Amino acid sequence: MQGRATILVIGVLLLMAAVGALLLTGRGSDDSGTIRLDPADTVLVADGARIYREACASCHGADLEGQAAWQQRRADGRLPAPPHDPSGHTWHHPDAALFALTKYGPAAVINDPTYPTDMPGFADSLSDRDILAVLSYIKSTWPADIRARHDAINARAAGG
Repeated sequence: MQGRATILVIGVLLLMAAVGALLLTGRGSDDSGTIRLDPADTVLVADGARIYREACASCHGADLEGQAAWQQRRADGRLPAPPHDPSGHTWHHPDAALFALTKYGPAAVINDPTYPTDMPGFADSLSDRDILAVLSYIKSTWPADIRARHDAINARAAGG
């Protein structure tokens, strides 16, 4: 189990380095240059709920529950889709990382086209606003304490 934890930590560090590189080159940011989820924007959240049902729920579940055994690689080396509810790790990542993962997909974010993943990038099928809407919808479902913890992660990522 300790080996798996080490791999996970290394993976997260690589992900954060790749996201930082994307942000420095302008990829992974919205038109204003800032990625900011807005779970209080009812129109954005409603749009996000609709887009989530159409583009995400088939893998991540209608109730954001993810697939069974989402932390254990399947025989093909791929991880099942994680939950986006409070039991998952989505809220452990800052907004910019979530945006980049959704827009470009994990393989592109970590710059490894051979990375075994079923998660596509949505750059060709969803607008930046659509992606922000989906992520804002997901965040809107989290309880206040998880939202506050996520806000603190964003503040740390922004250097605040």
